Amino acid sequence: MKKTLFYTAAAATALLTATACGSDTTTPTAAETVTVSSAWAKAAESGMTGAFAELENSGDADVHVVAASSPSATRTELHEMAGGDAGAMVMREMADGLTVAAGTSHSLAPGSDHLMLMDLIEPVTPGTEVTFTLTFDDGSTKDFTAQVRDFAGAQENYEPSSGGMNHGG
Repeated sequence: MKKTLFYTAAAATALLTATACGSDTTTPTAAETVTVSSAWAKAAESGMTGAFAELENSGDADVHVVAASSPSATRTELHEMAGGDAGAMVMREMADGLTVAAGTSHSLAPGSDHLMLMDLIEPVTPGTEVTFTLTFDDGSTKDFTAQVRDFAGAQENYEPSSGGMNHGG
């Protein structure tokens, strides 16, 4: 009788252990499924500048970037290219953040979606790096660095609420 009870308890423990290990239903965070590559920022002495990268979502669910920050600027925004009041294409802050669909990549590129560093704290000079943090709607964050480069292109207009200005993004 003691042997039967011992084997039954041991079998139950093994079954519970196997079930617990085999039924891992933990969903990865957005930060765990997103990879940031080819990150770079445009050099600037003051004011504002743009940053660019490739965001890859290897997960099974869409991820939603809701904010970005950098210690190099007092404000960092997610920007998009959109039609302005006069019909010209302008850069403006994304109202609802940025979604990277499951199993795809999204480019942050000059003349397209990008990160905007506004009110630079100090010059962003070629050969240095700028650090960023992306914040996702699930509360997770992803840190990455971007190499600073000279770049003469992408002199688009920026559309703040008070009117357009050149921003070099």
